[in-house]
Amino acid sequence: MKIWIDFINTPQVSFFELLIESLTSKGHTFILTCRDSSNTVQILKQKNWDFTIIGTKAEKGILNKLIAYPYRINKLVRFLKDKNIDFAAGQSSFYLPLTAKILGIPSIYTNDNEHALGNIPAFLFADKIILPENYPIKNARRQGASPRKTSFYPGIKEGIYLWQKGKIISSLRLKSIPKTIFIRPEPQTAQYYHGKTNFLDSLLLELKNHYEITLLVREKSQYDHYTQPQFEGISVPDKTQDFDIIAKDCLLFVGAGGSMTREMALMGIPTISVYQGALLGVDKYLIANGYMTHLPELNSLDIKFKINENKDLTSSDLLIEKGEMAYYLFEKSLIGLNEND
Repeated sequence: MKIWIDFINTPQVSFFELLIESLTSKGHTFILTCRDSSNTVQILKQKNWDFTIIGTKAEKGILNKLIAYPYRINKLVRFLKDKNIDFAAGQSSFYLPLTAKILGIPSIYTNDNEHALGNIPAFLFADKIILPENYPIKNARRQGASPRKTSFYPGIKEGIYLWQKGKIISSLRLKSIPKTIFIRPEPQTAQYYHGKTNFLDSLLLELKNHYEITLLVREKSQYDHYTQPQFEGISVPDKTQDFDIIAKDCLLFVGAGGSMTREMALMGIPTISVYQGALLGVDKYLIANGYMTHLPELNSLDIKFKINENKDLTSSDLLIEKGEMAYYLFEKSLIGLNEND
């Protein structure tokens, strides 16, 4: 069978990596498209996958995104119409369900962000919707996810692609002495983000003379900002860093939102979220159960306290176990969707 997957942002590449490898080994083939946003193209190249770039990121603002939406769908339809695709799968790609519907292709859609407006058309046109167990049901229903085609998977989405890495990362950390604070700035161009930009600047300037810091920027504008002379001493890589290396060397992770913050919490790494907006259901679950801390007004004393904390971190074994269950649920759903239709 031939499966189409559309990537519109970086985390979706990781989400589908194990699924693509497994289904490819079973004889299935893939058509991969992506939007040129954040580090998506760079990461896809690192995977050595064949893919086609269709469109760039939409500028921030609802009007700009509404204009860009039909434009990219038209380009996707024109590219895919003669590819003989059997079914489509997307994680957060709002474009995929409608494109698939126009082409007469059955589709699966999943997202863990209940604040994303793009869920409304995606839920409407997808044939099957799969959401994390902590996704607020009232939000799903309000956005048009009908009970008939909606199901839920255990845990958080990051567990789906990281469950195999859990024991490996634990072993790597036992053999090393983590010493670097990794910091991920805010998703300033995301439609759902309404917080402040560059709000970590003062904290970074205060910390840089006391700790080894690596800043994991999201895009070129952030890279340009944080490579200015006043931030000298902070490492700002211009390429995507290997996940295993980050997890092995990470003394503390500070994230202003997004999948990477949850990834580190899932791995049992001391993690602080400084996200400025309304928290997702999955983040509230991680915070309530001790997997990460939420400190939107983070200061240097908080950093010092977290590093010197003596209490044991909450074990992430349950999240890893749920991730494995969710992975096989998705693999079965991808194959079964085409068979049922």
